[in-house]
Amino acid sequence: MLWRPGSTGRWFAGAAFAGSLCLQAAHAATAIADPDTLLKQTWDLQVTDHPRSLQLLAQLNRSAASLTPDQQWHLRLMNAWEAKYEGDYGRSEALFKDIALHSGDPKLADRASAMLLSQYGATRRYVDAFDLANRLTARLPQVADAKVRYALLLNLSQAMGLAGQTNLAVRYAHMAMDADHAAESRCYAAGILVDVLFSGHRLKPDSPELQQAFEACPLATEPLFNTGIALDLADLYAHEGQPRKALTLLDELQPRVDAAGEASSKLGVLETRAWALAALGDGDAARKAALAVIAAAASSGFDLSLKDAYQVLYRIEKEQGNAAAALGYYEKFAALDKAYLDDINARTLAYETMQQHVLMQKLETEKLSKQNAGLRAQRKLDAKSAEAIRLYFVLLFMALGFGALAMYRLKRSQLGFKRLSHFDGLTAIYNRQHFMGEAGRVLHQLEKRKGAACLAIIDLDHFKHVNDTHGHAMGDEVLRRVVGACKEHLRSADLFGRLGGEEFGILLADCSREQGMAIAERMRAAIEATAVELDGAVAAVSTSIGLAFTDSIGHDLHRLCTEADAALYRAKHDGRNRVMTGAGCLVTA
Repeated sequence: MLWRPGSTGRWFAGAAFAGSLCLQAAHAATAIADPDTLLKQTWDLQVTDHPRSLQLLAQLNRSAASLTPDQQWHLRLMNAWEAKYEGDYGRSEALFKDIALHSGDPKLADRASAMLLSQYGATRRYVDAFDLANRLTARLPQVADAKVRYALLLNLSQAMGLAGQTNLAVRYAHMAMDADHAAESRCYAAGILVDVLFSGHRLKPDSPELQQAFEACPLATEPLFNTGIALDLADLYAHEGQPRKALTLLDELQPRVDAAGEASSKLGVLETRAWALAALGDGDAARKAALAVIAAAASSGFDLSLKDAYQVLYRIEKEQGNAAAALGYYEKFAALDKAYLDDINARTLAYETMQQHVLMQKLETEKLSKQNAGLRAQRKLDAKSAEAIRLYFVLLFMALGFGALAMYRLKRSQLGFKRLSHFDGLTAIYNRQHFMGEAGRVLHQLEKRKGAACLAIIDLDHFKHVNDTHGHAMGDEVLRRVVGACKEHLRSADLFGRLGGEEFGILLADCSREQGMAIAERMRAAIEATAVELDGAVAAVSTSIGLAFTDSIGHDLHRLCTEADAALYRAKHDGRNRVMTGAGCLVTA
């Protein structure tokens, strides 16, 4: 997953930590020889004095042969936790699975499963994560231990947040808060609730959940989580049109973050500061903060921070007229944005695949149940008259018909799911991945028969202003209306896809240069004439279009995209609401 610094990754760690709390006890002043006490002390030190815990863990491992079977399973769970902490995921997974399957202790098995679910999410094993989440959800009613149930609920909330199932994620977080009565651990549930709401774009600076999280995670006892929530609030300020509030809060948080030395929080401060400074027009300071993010994130793997930093740098260079630098930053931003969208699609696809798997298992179970019922009926009918035998065959044929109908519905559901994986959920046109694949295939066919084509990249002008002014519901309606306006001027053979956000791609097959420019101009005019009314508000939008043609570039999709993006950038730079070709020709103004 592409973690948002200071948020999702931190709460995943918190959820795993909450799972480990199920075994911890109060820290003893000195180590004692009793194995049970030493096991508990080692667990406690893993989160308070990790070097010391490693020494104790080594001592326990050396004496493992003298431990009881139950103590050995607890030691194995500590070794699994340590392997996960050190990034040895292969070893930790094997240990977690062994404990869950063979320990014979339901509490210990549930703890291991909760930690394994957290690891699957952190390592992007989405299919495995959602499969395990389904099994843990079914097991929840049988979990009686309050702390184990709490840990499972936290990790299930995280898993549903990953899948984009925000309602379910919020529900699990609330269940954890309601089920937990230990004040010291309410912080984790409150923090995860804030995170899933943020990830689902349902959090505002004045949302009551933020205040609840601050109360559950006071600075005096939970400085790490309190600082993380405050960083979320600063991020909201920066992206919701209150950059000065964001900078004021960041200045207050900076000493805390510097003292803690936690890498993701430092990146979060820099990234949010870059956004806020750019919003205030302080390009030099914003550039400095964004470059600092790139320098720090290059070696730490926080891809989402890099994406946002490149976006800030692109906007700054664009506003200052540095075309070459702007284009370079835009290409890096676009590549990371694609990776981010692909990851979201992978999570959604994994979740839907597991739902289909569950449905198939249910149908197979129903089918077997019907077959068993038919066999029992057959044994009874053997002793009856010929009329009863005829009735049996009638019932058998009905059962087969129901089975065939069930399989037909399953197949139709699978085909529908396959279609959904190819289309954008909002606009019902191709998503980026499917559009690029189909465009490459069509261009290859055109190249074989020397056919011409035109690639158009469309980007709505000032679309962020529509979202900021009228809300995301209006923004979504504008995108749908724009797609409808474009479709009026496209042929059945043309490919139309959403590349991300307010950017669209169109491949006009068997289209000359003159035809491509004419169609693009008609679409531009149609979009300019489109006005969207929603809840009494009216929004209008224009578009800039960049064109690239195979007669000058060739049939290579990457080169066509690069040329069309460059033309689009010139259209934006020269005043927007216009069509530009790859050669710099202005089609319209």
